[in-house]
Amino acid sequence: VQLVESGGGLVQAGGSLRLSCAASGSTFSFNVMGWYRQAPGKQRELVADITSGGGSTNYADSVKGRFTISLDNAKNTMYLQMNSLKPEDTAVYYCNALKYFSGSFYNFWGQGTQVTVSS
Repeated sequence: VQLVESGGGLVQAGGSLRLSCAASGSTFSFNVMGWYRQAPGKQRELVADITSGGGSTNYADSVKGRFTISLDNAKNTMYLQMNSLKPEDTAVYYCNALKYFSGSFYNFWGQGTQVTVSS
């Protein structure tokens, strides 16, 4: 399984970006997909996740009301729409997919995409 992120970049505070995560296989095969981020000197943290079947979503308090996660199973692609961006949103954003198979959980990661928000 390969996950490839795109859509990162430099944006001014208050601006918007949309991240994409394209999976090499069917996103239906995953139990949960999500976006994580890691800022310099900080631990990687969950931004948002979504179940592949029911579309149930979960957000970090810091992004609620500003970010929206979505999943297009027909395109095997997950998205993160980020609005009202703040300098503290600056980080490398990673796509994650979790799969339960034959009694074990398997965790897959993308290579990351840099998001920089200037003040």
